[in-house]
Amino acid sequence: MFVVTGATGNVGRHVVRELAEAGAEVCALTRNPETARLPSGVRAARTEDLPFEGATALFLNPAVVWNGADALLRRATEQGVRRIVLLSSSAALDPGPGNPIGTHHRDLELAIEALGVEWTFVRPGAFAVNALQWADEIKSGDVVHGPYAECQTAPIHEADMGEVAARALLGDDLVGQAPVLTGPESLAFAEQARIVGEAIGRPLRYEELPREVVREGMIKGFATPEIADALLDVFAAGVGRPAEISAETERITGHPGRTFAQWAADHKADFS
Repeated sequence: MFVVTGATGNVGRHVVRELAEAGAEVCALTRNPETARLPSGVRAARTEDLPFEGATALFLNPAVVWNGADALLRRATEQGVRRIVLLSSSAALDPGPGNPIGTHHRDLELAIEALGVEWTFVRPGAFAVNALQWADEIKSGDVVHGPYAECQTAPIHEADMGEVAARALLGDDLVGQAPVLTGPESLAFAEQARIVGEAIGRPLRYEELPREVVREGMIKGFATPEIADALLDVFAAGVGRPAEISAETERITGHPGRTFAQWAADHKADFS
């Protein structure tokens, strides 16, 4: 049996779908099993119940264990889990002071390595789904606000991350590997806003805000000052600099990575 944490999240739902389509037995962990919309045959359970009995492999979303993974990992291995596929981050390549996101993910990777289980660390860069932060603005107008309009990233579709993770769970080819994943093209934030506009059928304009204004909003919302500074430093470094494109997505899945335009088309309803 495969256990999937964050099973109704952006990536987890694709992992669940891929496993279910492969005929695997899946236990999907979520905060609200009663409202989870899952494929036929998939069992839903509460994350906090840690139902690992009979499980052999685990997909771990780090958001589920941001405040500590010890209890979950201990329970999983005690109950027989022998393979862990972690949704990590390319930021783990450069952990240390000034990079709390990379440090968190690398620490979690090291904790999994220390268990002596089979592991794969899926290391995506920028998520295409981050563009959903613009949804409220787009629903009410034609201007998107954010930092560093010319910062370039290579946003990856969450379906590609889910497909890679499922392959790592189902087969042996990726054991002991930590593939860095990106989308197939480098795009500035302003270009991403334009592409969303094309998908929904009206022009959108990206308006750059001063760093301190963005930082204040991030801290009021979801980020600590350290995380806000780290993200903004990354964005500043990406201004006018094409993002590196990884070949790993296509190598592992056997098809080119989904474009940002495809992602925008898939998410039209989220901006309406």
